[in-house]
Amino acid sequence: MTRVVVADDQALVRAGLTMVLEAEPDIEVVGEAADGHEVLDVARRAAPDVVLMDIRMPGLDGLEASRRLLAGSEPPKVLVLTTFDEEEYLYEALRAGTSGFLLKVSPPEQLIGAIRTVAAGNALIDPAVTRRVIEAFGRRVAAKPPPPALQELTARELEVLGLLARGRSNQEIACELIVGDATVKTHVARVLMKLGLRDRVQAVVFAYEHGIVTPGDDA
Repeated sequence: MTRVVVADDQALVRAGLTMVLEAEPDIEVVGEAADGHEVLDVARRAAPDVVLMDIRMPGLDGLEASRRLLAGSEPPKVLVLTTFDEEEYLYEALRAGTSGFLLKVSPPEQLIGAIRTVAAGNALIDPAVTRRVIEAFGRRVAAKPPPPALQELTARELEVLGLLARGRSNQEIACELIVGDATVKTHVARVLMKLGLRDRVQAVVFAYEHGIVTPGDDA
């Protein structure tokens, strides 16, 4: 059972999200919150696996609430609910370590799939915003010197990292490199392990921060 806290300042939105999630046999909504301070309180009491986080909330916003949640010991996964006009917030959310983004206009089945994805320890960025978020992030960072761990990557693993940073899915990477999906999964896992990264979102951050890819780059 995946335990979820729903955070949004609009009561009708919270009610709608809760209704959709509670209809699933493997998801339990263990709390709701209308602002960032309430999110922190509810998460501390309910110990959720996933927090579905709105960004624009009164008092303490969802971005700062995410930072505080993720700075704690054994934090929940944070899945950000976003709109197209929150590009700057998404950049900061990437840096904070959230597990991904989902558009508020996404259909219910996509929301449910996203909850399951991040609960399983994977990262997710809605395909509709992936390229915008990645390029916006790239424009805002200055390349850092490459860390020693980068030298441990093989040429193929470095290629996979670059494709990940450009928003490619495993299937798209497999097609571009003419290899099987299982091979791509193995490469991705090795890249994350060698660089000490938690998930694909951190891989995107790493690649832009260290100049492996630059905005406008394409493979």
